[in-house]
Amino acid sequence: MNAISKTDKKKDQPELHSEVKQDIRWSTLMRNHAYMHTCGICGKGFSQQCHLQRHQWIHMNEKPFVCDICDEAFSQKCHLQQHQRGHANEKPFACAIDGKAFAHNSNLLRHQQIHTNHADEKPFTCDICCKSFTQSGHLQQHQRIHTKPFVCDICDKAFSRKCRLKDHRRIHTNEKPFVCDICGKAFTLNSDLKRHQRIHTNEKPFTCDICGKSFTQSGHLQQHQRIYTKPLACDICDKAFSRKYLLQQHQRIHTNEKPFVCDICDKAFSRKRQLRQHQRIHTNEKPLLCDICDKSFSRKSHLQQHQRIHTNEKPFVCDICGKAFALNGDLNRHQRIHTNEKPFTCDICGKSFSQSGNLQQHQGIHTKPFVCAICDKAFARKYIFQRHQRMHTNEKPFVCDIHRSQGKSKPISGMNHMCTGHSCKSAK
Repeated sequence: MNAISKTDKKKDQPELHSEVKQDIRWSTLMRNHAYMHTCGICGKGFSQQCHLQRHQWIHMNEKPFVCDICDEAFSQKCHLQQHQRGHANEKPFACAIDGKAFAHNSNLLRHQQIHTNHADEKPFTCDICCKSFTQSGHLQQHQRIHTKPFVCDICDKAFSRKCRLKDHRRIHTNEKPFVCDICGKAFTLNSDLKRHQRIHTNEKPFTCDICGKSFTQSGHLQQHQRIYTKPLACDICDKAFSRKYLLQQHQRIHTNEKPFVCDICDKAFSRKRQLRQHQRIHTNEKPLLCDICDKSFSRKSHLQQHQRIHTNEKPFVCDICGKAFALNGDLNRHQRIHTNEKPFTCDICGKSFSQSGNLQQHQGIHTKPFVCAICDKAFARKYIFQRHQRMHTNEKPFVCDIHRSQGKSKPISGMNHMCTGHSCKSAK
């Protein structure tokens, strides 16, 4: 038995050796073949001629695969397919741990890092502002904020991302490729279409994880959440802010600093955004359009304020009494009731006011800007000035209700006739 088995082994050995040699030869051939199709521009090797051709489209900037919805072009078919999932809202890649779905496999892989032990590591650091990121792609994307390499060839406005430039160009071309399938309304941006569709669905996907309040837009949620976190305090009046730039803007109220100057009329502003908004007065530009009623606005804040008329949304909540407001300015004015803050001070007599309008009205006492052209008498308030002018013109725009009820319609110059021409009892 031993002799037979040894003989069999000897017979099998040449066959085994030949199989191993054949495997080695085949793997060597495949390894060599992998670099047979080489790009003449960058030297990258490919195993198949078709892969090389596809790669060379990158160098030639050739993009034969075009999206039939928005006309965006791609050099590879797989990139087109990934892009089209955005239109279809298709998310075939699901996380096996928490079930969250994604349109692209790369997004799933990035998401899965949350579940790993190294999720908190941020090895990629920006050498300009020292901000750190978990992925090199996020760092590259962030660094464009500092450079803004994509410039509009019409108005020279610069953007950190190519997609932002493409979106911006539609303002000039008035192109609206994104159409609501319910009402047929068209939009320049896909994000605008999604926001609009929530009007039909009444969807509020953005929920505060502290109080559970829901919002139709992520920006409204972010504004709401700042109620809970205000770490930056003004060293003059102790008012707290959620962001450093808001604190800096606020401090200019105390210093009256206005570093941003209009190059057309020399008007100065404490905020750069206010200057940009002001300059639209000269250009009459109103680029922001309401997606419900088509009314246009020169300022984003005015558009947002206007849209709350349609939604009846009140995202600004007083953290003391819980009262809600549609406008942030209304909330700020309301909060002065609790704080008794009076930041607007008259530079002549030192009297302080809680609202800028009240200060302007008060300052008229010192200046009396309304002067009668007939007798040169000056007035602090417009309505008193108008009442005075009726003495010269003998204008009597008001009719007594008691005289009217008696069949008379004698005009009177002022409303105090009710107490002087009749008894106060009869006037009531």
